[in-house]
Amino acid sequence: MCIRRIENRIRRQFTCLHRDQRGTISILTVFAAIILTMLLGMVMNVGRHADGKLRMQNAADAAAWSGGAMLARGMNSLAFTNHLLSDIFAMTAFLREARDRNAEQFTPAILDAWEQIGPVFAGSQFPKFAALGRAITAKAPLERELVRSYSDWGAAASERILPLFEEILDNELIPQYQRAVVAVFPEIAQAAAGEAARLHGQPDRGRNTMLAALWRTTGQPVGAAELFDPTLPVVDPVAYMAVDPELLDDVRDQRNALARRYLNHWNAQTMYIFDREGKMSQFGALWRSFTCGQLERLFDENTMRNLPHVIREDLTSVVKRNAEADYTTVVDCNAHLERHFTFIAVVYWNKLPEMLPGLFRNPAEADSQAYAAVEMFVPRPRLVWYYWSPASSGRGSNPIGGLPGDFPELPSIPGDDDGGGGDGETGFGRWRVGRQGVPTDWDLWNQRWSARLIPAVQPAIAAILATPPPLAEFAARNMRTPNLGSLTGDDLRQINTH
Repeated sequence: MCIRRIENRIRRQFTCLHRDQRGTISILTVFAAIILTMLLGMVMNVGRHADGKLRMQNAADAAAWSGGAMLARGMNSLAFTNHLLSDIFAMTAFLREARDRNAEQFTPAILDAWEQIGPVFAGSQFPKFAALGRAITAKAPLERELVRSYSDWGAAASERILPLFEEILDNELIPQYQRAVVAVFPEIAQAAAGEAARLHGQPDRGRNTMLAALWRTTGQPVGAAELFDPTLPVVDPVAYMAVDPELLDDVRDQRNALARRYLNHWNAQTMYIFDREGKMSQFGALWRSFTCGQLERLFDENTMRNLPHVIREDLTSVVKRNAEADYTTVVDCNAHLERHFTFIAVVYWNKLPEMLPGLFRNPAEADSQAYAAVEMFVPRPRLVWYYWSPASSGRGSNPIGGLPGDFPELPSIPGDDDGGGGDGETGFGRWRVGRQGVPTDWDLWNQRWSARLIPAVQPAIAAILATPPPLAEFAARNMRTPNLGSLTGDDLRQINTH
């Protein structure tokens, strides 16, 4: 009887089970929690991947620009030291004349002649000649003292300064420094690119340190093979002499021309008093002649020494050859810029650990990469405001930065009553927009080298992405590069969103 009662109870429970709603919420909660956890994991994975992609692209841009800026600074350092070398030639010639005092030896005879002719004029019956004679007699001793004082000052300065300049030229310290710049600045650029990537990779979120490599478009890392094919597109004329003998003469002419220019500047500054107030002694003309002679002697002593670095092949000569070439030997200027002045920065980061790895898996076998391209260049002159007037017939001395349509507050000009909008007929000038008067030559005499990001569409990118960087910091990480198979640069350009 008891067994039958138990069976009836169980049967009634199973019969009413579909109407029993106790515990339903718990079951739904479990399924909802599982689904929400999966969705949360998916959203977090997507967000982390998007964040990582943005950070890697920003890192690639920063690495490219940082490395390019370092290389541009290397070019500017070479340009500055080229000017410094020419200036030292000029100063050495200047101080050699100050030491030898050749010009001073001829002034006593000249001033003696003036002192002899002074009384002759003073005895003239014409008042003007008489006054001139007295002035000559009074001024000749003053100029004699002026020449002596200047020569003493120059000799004292030469005694202290000339040995330093002589040592710089004798030991070729500036060319040695330039060779060090060519060798070291690519390593500095590589380090700058790596530091930019490292900073963008913090926090790493389990991906280790973000690394970067700066590549040349030849497929070599910046800093590799510097002895035979330097990263900086420059030439040491001494090492290149056997390859291109004409280059030596061209470099020497450039150095000598600039040294003469600097010597003229020094003489113009230091001979000012003799050009204006001490003309009787002819010391200024004699000094210029002897300093030029000293400079020419210095050139003869350094025919094969102390030569400045120059651009391997400047863009001007490439364009000129392109204009002169026939249709079968046209020079590709873009290929020249890409070969010598363009660089690729690639950043590398380990794969991102997935949230809920049992449900979500990154199918990519290689580690993550991003890339950007940078170019060294000489910028065009900027647009500025300048003041033009019929009296000056040229630019004002105080250009103000700005663009057409951007009208800053212009300073008042004396005589310009209409606020800068003169008609050019009454003597009033006007404000106009023009470009700065700065050098634009692509050579190593221009100290305005800069860097800019450019579209990363170079054909060598596919090969660079598939090549493990042969750098020390990558050796311990064993970064996995993608297998791009037969993918070419043109194919990569189709999918490139950079």
